[in-house]
Amino acid sequence: MTSVIPMGLADIVFLLFFLWLFITFLTPQMRYKALLAARAEVIRRLEAKLGAKVITMIHRQERITLFGIPIHRFITIEDSEAVLRAIRSTPPDTPIAMIIHTPGGLVIAASQIARALKKHPAKKIVIVPHYAMSGGTLIALAADEIWMDKNAVLGPLDPQIMVGEKALPAPSILKAVRLKGFDKVSDETLILADIAEKALNQMKALVQELIEDKVGRERAMQIAEKLVSGYYTHDYPITVEELRKMGLNVKDELPEEVYELMELYPQEPPMRPSVEYVPTIPKRVAQPSTQHPAKR
Repeated sequence: MTSVIPMGLADIVFLLFFLWLFITFLTPQMRYKALLAARAEVIRRLEAKLGAKVITMIHRQERITLFGIPIHRFITIEDSEAVLRAIRSTPPDTPIAMIIHTPGGLVIAASQIARALKKHPAKKIVIVPHYAMSGGTLIALAADEIWMDKNAVLGPLDPQIMVGEKALPAPSILKAVRLKGFDKVSDETLILADIAEKALNQMKALVQELIEDKVGRERAMQIAEKLVSGYYTHDYPITVEELRKMGLNVKDELPEEVYELMELYPQEPPMRPSVEYVPTIPKRVAQPSTQHPAKR
């Protein structure tokens, strides 16, 4: 006859700890898989509505990670590889709708995506629900049409030159050298100015390449000059109205599925909601009359 050895308190604590650890690792993965499935369902509905292949590049501080630690995301080489694969897999007669939400990133990655999108034979649409700054703007310029929320923005394309851990705007480097004089700055600064000038020329040429067939050569040069040469600060939000004045084809209405999709990219810090609202239409409550009843 076998005897059952009762579990001691230490065994119970160890088992509970193991279960907690298992759930801690498993729960984020399950939530993330559920999010991926929900996103795929919305993307399929949007593709059916637009009759286009939908590609997303959405960079947010996602906290669906172990212990909720947020991950900062920017345009990377991995992004360009994935987008280029998606474009290559799209039949040449199928339009592409690319949803972009990004603060920017590597110029080489953004330029690869922009050129690949530009070369796709069918219609190209870039959709911006909130913002597409820097490299995101470069990709948007490659599209035949830019669809934006009424309050969404793009950004300037002035190259940023890394000096140590700081990024300096290329136009500002050249301006500083001109104001101080070439003979009054160090050799290192002169080298930075040379790099800055090359970066500006390269970016202007790329912008013109992306938009010349849509707006004409002269207008393309004007737009490139304004976006690249330091007319704006690097973080300046360029609105729908400003983009239209430049001559770009911008539509300010988005399908509801785009907003639905963005809701599936959580980014708020845990336990610290900074924006709250009740997602219902408020009902007007009748106010009591302030008039005195008529005297009899």
